[in-house]
Amino acid sequence: MAETIADSFKSKVSEDDQEEALHFARVVAAFRFYRIYSFERVERAEKNFERLSKRHKELIPDFLPHLAELRHCIEHNYEVIKVMLQHTGDMFENRETYTSTNGHEQVTGFDMEKVKTTLKQFVRDWSSEGKAERDACYSPIIREIEELFPRTEIDPDSVAVLVPGAGLGRLAFEIARKGYVSQGNEFSLFMLIASHFVLNRSPCTDCFTVYPWLSNFNNLKCSSDQTRSIKFPDINPSNLPAGSSFTMIAGDFLEVYQTPDCWDCVATCYFIDTAHNIIAYVETIYKILKPGGFWINLGPLLYHFENFPDEPSIELSYETLKRVIKDVGFSMLKEKKDIPSTYLQEPRSMMKYEYDCVFFVCQKPLEDPKSSINNENVS
Repeated sequence: MAETIADSFKSKVSEDDQEEALHFARVVAAFRFYRIYSFERVERAEKNFERLSKRHKELIPDFLPHLAELRHCIEHNYEVIKVMLQHTGDMFENRETYTSTNGHEQVTGFDMEKVKTTLKQFVRDWSSEGKAERDACYSPIIREIEELFPRTEIDPDSVAVLVPGAGLGRLAFEIARKGYVSQGNEFSLFMLIASHFVLNRSPCTDCFTVYPWLSNFNNLKCSSDQTRSIKFPDINPSNLPAGSSFTMIAGDFLEVYQTPDCWDCVATCYFIDTAHNIIAYVETIYKILKPGGFWINLGPLLYHFENFPDEPSIELSYETLKRVIKDVGFSMLKEKKDIPSTYLQEPRSMMKYEYDCVFFVCQKPLEDPKSSINNENVS
């Protein structure tokens, strides 16, 4: 099964696609820069401590030992990252295109935020501590799939479910565990590298340890909360039932999925607000669903490109989005608002963010009226 999952990560690229190759190299460089970047933050804290008066230093005798512990944890995280990067070469068919670089990739602060977020994603998707977040987001979607396609009445391996924005793959994995044909799609190379690692290089449960909260210097109830570890994965990804079909596909959702009428269900969780143009997402989901197929969604509308001046972004209210969904052709079968959910939340922090998410189920008509109109015009 592990070989099947690994094969699904392969992505063909042209030999002259240097822009994509350089992007891959920059992501790898960001992971490799993690140790230096994190040490610089600790060194800044140490310098600020040295500026204190002797009396003030004596009031916080545990400050420097805590920084030493942070360095130890950073070193450990970096060892995990190095193991993770050892296996990036088998993610793509054209390995030379992705590994041949000039060694001068420019790593940005935004890239390093992505690295830190990736470490926290191990908590959300693949640790026992992340179960509460997963249950709030993934369980309603999985329950809905089981209601729409009951395994007592339908052979689940005849039902194809797509999970765009799959992250580290846990939702798509759980859908496959239920017996459905499940495919995750992810664009971020940070997520793809990490998901490839956990899905294909985890020999047993809780075999890896990371310290995900090292970058949290604010709102600590205890200093030890910053150096608290988690183990992953809480379940062995290779222990899927015999005959399971689970794949992960790299690439932009709008570019990869263009074939009409081929999916029974599209399940989106914290995904639709990643769009530059959310209307294009809605239209694509409608297009690729089979007639009578279902779209299940849960999440907020935190538009990812809102504050990027050089990136196009269309921000719609949910009220407007709902109208667009219906105008595209969907029938809304179910809708629940104000579903509380967190994302990468440190449970012991003094500050917590909670989203009031919307959950809805839409269906593509068995007969597409737009297709009928088009056919009449052609005739």
